[in-house]
Amino acid sequence: MSSNKSSNTLVVPQANAALDQLKYEVAQELGIAIPQDGYYGNMTSRDTGSIGGSITRRLVQIAEQSLAGQFK
Repeated sequence: MSSNKSSNTLVVPQANAALDQLKYEVAQELGIAIPQDGYYGNMTSRDTGSIGGSITRRLVQIAEQSLAGQFK
């Protein structure tokens, strides 16, 4: 995330390292190699979409668990 020029800005900039780590973990679980040079042009849309969708599912799961813990 830090090597590309995205128009997305993080609400909590300190979360950047955690999101990068999550991206690599999800890609490894899916058996997809993240390019070390940061250029995603040689990756298929299916692969990048799978990574993004899995990250979103994981973040929603984390948020749900956090909210459930607050209301116990």
